Amino acid sequence: MKKTAPLKGQVALVTGGATGIGRACVLALARDGAEVIVNYLDQPEKARRVAEEAAGESGLRALTIQADISHEDEVERLFAESMGSLGRLDILVSNAGIQADASFASMSLQQWQKVIDVNLTGAFLCARSAVREFLRRGPDPKVSRATGKIVFISSVHQDIPWAGHANYATSKGGLALFMKSIAQELAPERIRVNAVAPGAIKTDINREAWEDDEARRDLCRLIPYGRVGETEDIGPAVAWLASDKADYITGTTLFIDGGMMLYPGFRTGG
Repeated sequence: MKKTAPLKGQVALVTGGATGIGRACVLALARDGAEVIVNYLDQPEKARRVAEEAAGESGLRALTIQADISHEDEVERLFAESMGSLGRLDILVSNAGIQADASFASMSLQQWQKVIDVNLTGAFLCARSAVREFLRRGPDPKVSRATGKIVFISSVHQDIPWAGHANYATSKGGLALFMKSIAQELAPERIRVNAVAPGAIKTDINREAWEDDEARRDLCRLIPYGRVGETEDIGPAVAWLASDKADYITGTTLFIDGGMMLYPGFRTGG
């Protein structure tokens, strides 16, 4: 744990926390002093290892809870078990997400619906449960200036169209306006709601795009900064957004993309 421990006394729940960006968020939150709940769907051993690593770094409690966040009853169980185990909730990192890629003409209703169910409806269900708990508990100024904090993990594709991924891009575009709408509504309650939108990050979901030299060179043509991001580029930014250092920030998306949103094709005149 850092000596300053900006999240001391707080509890954070990270959905999809067993791997990739979720794992990086769990570890960053723990380093900053939060107790953490690692939600996972189907990788219990990976979730357990992440929780053990987080507890080892912070000396605080970390636990794992299985739940499919696209189902309302499972989300309600997830939050009930979280509260039963750690007694409070201060931070939600809504990270769980999937892809089911297909050309638009061949995309099945199942491919469309599953991505929307996890990436958008799941975010709604988790945020609603978190907000209900924040409002029930009320402010706790000894712990945080905010009554509660939510950080959604979005994507540059909330703004950048993505052929062959219409379901994914739609889910993230919807998430962006969902985040802003509830941030506007909840600000008077001192509940802060923000998003982090990664660009190309080295995770298993996009391994083919960066694993070999040729694929990585092709990908870097879209990244002015010239490198593919690491999950460690995301976790500390999420922890910062959840801290009082970011207390005047709500309704904002922080793009962490090496400049991908700068339309790199125009560097040479378009």
